[in-house]
Amino acid sequence: MRTIFKDGWVYRAADRSFQKQDLICENGRILPAGCADSSPEDIVIRASGLYVMPGLVDVHTHGCAGSDFVYADAGGLARMQTFYLSHGVTSVMPTLASGTPEEWGRAVTEIGKAGEGSIWRGIHFEGRYLNPAKRGAHAPDRLSALNAGEATGFLQQVRGAKHMTAALELDDPEHTFLTAVLNSGATVSLGHTMADYATAEKLFDCGVTAVTHLFNAMPSLHHRSGGVVAAALTRKDVFCELIVDGLHIAPEVVRLTRELKGSKLVLITDSMEGTGCPDGEYRIAGEKVIMRDGEARTEDGALAGSTLTLDLAVRNYMRFTGASLEEAWYSASLAPAQEVGLESIIGSLEPGKRADVVLLSCDGTPESLVCEAVYSGGRQAWAR
Repeated sequence: MRTIFKDGWVYRAADRSFQKQDLICENGRILPAGCADSSPEDIVIRASGLYVMPGLVDVHTHGCAGSDFVYADAGGLARMQTFYLSHGVTSVMPTLASGTPEEWGRAVTEIGKAGEGSIWRGIHFEGRYLNPAKRGAHAPDRLSALNAGEATGFLQQVRGAKHMTAALELDDPEHTFLTAVLNSGATVSLGHTMADYATAEKLFDCGVTAVTHLFNAMPSLHHRSGGVVAAALTRKDVFCELIVDGLHIAPEVVRLTRELKGSKLVLITDSMEGTGCPDGEYRIAGEKVIMRDGEARTEDGALAGSTLTLDLAVRNYMRFTGASLEEAWYSASLAPAQEVGLESIIGSLEPGKRADVVLLSCDGTPESLVCEAVYSGGRQAWAR
C-alpha cells in the first residue's frame, strides 16, 4: 500500500524550486515519480494548493514542552516529540547541555530506547568540553577538560548520528581529542570557544566542519582580530548555525551571514525546556533559567538557549533577509541534515529517503506560512 500526495507543489532541494506533481511513498520511503500505476488500496492525500515540503531538521535543541533532554523520561520525550511535530519538525538531534557523566549516560540510554516511530536521529553533545570563558548558561561545575576517553565512551553508546561541540582550542597540539571524536564517526563543531583566527583555520583543516550558534559564545568579530567568526564566514566548507529569533543576532547580521554563507547557513532553535510553556522558572545545563516574555535568561542575565521553534525561525529568516520560502526551508531541512551527515536519509524529498513530509500553506509572505499536516515515515503524525 502506498501513500500518494496528489497535485501539490513538491519542493525540489537540488535547485530550490517547486514542481507540480504527485509525491509517492511506500513503506516509509519516497518512490520515484510515476513509478507504478495507482491501486484502489493507495492512500491519497489531496495536496492541491499546498506546498509539499521535506520535514524540518533541528540539529541543536535542548528541549521544549517542559522537558530537557538531559533529564527527560519516556513521558517527557513523548511530549517533546508531539511538540516538534506540531511545528513541522520530523527529525531532531537531541542536544545535551553540560551535565555530569552520570546525567549524560542516563540521557543517552533513555533516548536510545525510543522505537522506530521516534524522530530522534542521534545525539548532539553540546557541553562539558567548553571554554569556561565562553560557557554562557552552562554551569561551571558541569564543565570538564577535553577528555578523549570520556567523550568517545559517550559517542559509542549513541544510536544514530553523532555530533560534538567543543572548544577545540583547548585540545593538545596533536589534536588528541578531535582525532578520537572524528574516529568515532562523529561530526564536529567548534563552539563556546575563544579560538583565534589562525587556530580556527587549523581546526577546520583538521576536520571540524561546523560552528555552533555563530556569533554567540565566542569573541566578537573585530576589524583588527577576525577570530573564529571571520574564519567561519570566509570558509566555503564550514556550516554556520544561526539562532534567528531576533534576540541572539541582529537582523542585519543575519543578512550579512546569508550573503557570505549561502547553502552552508543552518537554522537552529537552541530551544530550552520552557519553549511552548508559560513564563516561569526552568533549567538548562545545571543553571536555573527565568523565562519572561519569550526570553530565557540565567539569574545573572545571560541568555540561556531560546524559546524559538524552527518554523518560526524560517519565518524570521524570510522576514529579516527577504529570502524566499525555497531558500529559507533549505536552511532548516537539507543544510542541517548535511551538517550532521544525515543527508542520505532526510532533508529532501528524493527517492529512497524517509517519507517525512510537511504540507504547507503559504502565499509567499512569512506571516502566511502555516503547517497544515505533518507525516513521519509516510504516516500522519500531526494535523492542524
